[in-house]
Amino acid sequence: MKRNATAVWNGAVTTGTGKISTQSTTLNNAQYSFKTRFEDGVGTNPEELVAAAHSGCFSMQLSAFIGEAGFEAESIQTKCDINLVEGTIIGSHLTVEAKILGLSNEVFQELVTKAEKQCPISRLLNTEITSTATLL
Repeated sequence: MKRNATAVWNGAVTTGTGKISTQSTTLNNAQYSFKTRFEDGVGTNPEELVAAAHSGCFSMQLSAFIGEAGFEAESIQTKCDINLVEGTIIGSHLTVEAKILGLSNEVFQELVTKAEKQCPISRLLNTEITSTATLL
């Protein structure tokens, strides 16, 4: 499977603007700029898109591991915080809340750690990945 996205940038880094589109057209000429990346502008930015990818990928991987353990998640909510410092992503932190009937917290934490290490986006990122997980 291959997926793609396209970015077009026009102008100087601090005053220019860009548009990002995805193959699925979920993002179709979504605006991004210096302001959306480093200030408070309207639009998206690369770090936000990485956070979306990581939280979505992790949630699906965790759901798969929960299923392999013989349980089914009622819900998994994952927030991903990407930490960009001096032009380098230095960390991705996942905050997870899940409702899973019958699963012990000990097994849940083990599955979270396993998913944190094995989801495809985690394996792609060359940064520290941490998580905080709550079983509701």
